[in-house]
Amino acid sequence: MSKPICLIIGAGDYIGAAIAKRFAKGGYHIAMGRRRGEMFAHLIAEIEAEGGSATGYTWDARKEETAEEMFAKVEADLGPIDICIFNVGGNVYFPIADTTERVFRKVWEMCAYAAFLSGREAAKYMVLRKQGSIFFTGATASMKGNAGFAAFASGKFALRGLAQAMARELGPKNIHVAHLIIDAGVDTEFVRDRKRQAGIDPNDLPEDTLMNPISIAEAYWYLHHQPRDGWTHELDIRPFAEKF
Repeated sequence: MSKPICLIIGAGDYIGAAIAKRFAKGGYHIAMGRRRGEMFAHLIAEIEAEGGSATGYTWDARKEETAEEMFAKVEADLGPIDICIFNVGGNVYFPIADTTERVFRKVWEMCAYAAFLSGREAAKYMVLRKQGSIFFTGATASMKGNAGFAAFASGKFALRGLAQAMARELGPKNIHVAHLIIDAGVDTEFVRDRKRQAGIDPNDLPEDTLMNPISIAEAYWYLHHQPRDGWTHELDIRPFAEKF
């Protein structure tokens, strides 16, 4: 593969898809992983229709053997990974009394454990080459635990700590590690359904109240292209009207 490789783990239909399209537009070959890899067909077709290239993988990021095998496969089949973006979700609402052990453990696995596995495997390859970027998608819950989000906040707090530790260890080795805090509701069907459940018609919201996934993709593009004498470790983004 003559193009640089952008690996997106947790490449869903909104944020992940927007990141994939942005980096493909910028000349990268996109490697994408999600638990149901067959769902990439439409996104790959869109990228190719715009002149880009992409490969999709079935990838359960919570499994250590999968992380090891898939990183090795991408490196062998496509080439050296230039940037790895961990974008796995896990946003669920449960009052604390209704938060089962299974819910808490699953959300932690998605937000924190899977991020550790992905970050570790990416670092193994990038440290040998002495270059690369490893980025993690955070949320409002990375900074504050709100009522009903004990599981999600616990996982995102852990993710933030992981990103900080990796940045301090890997920065001097020329590996850019960054944590992007999305402090807003993103314009996805999930968020729109949440608004409807709260009695709010999302179509009545003022323009730019919900964050466009394209804006998030641009933030990642910007982070990856910072000069190394001015690397950002943590970047928070939110719509102009968002309270924080």
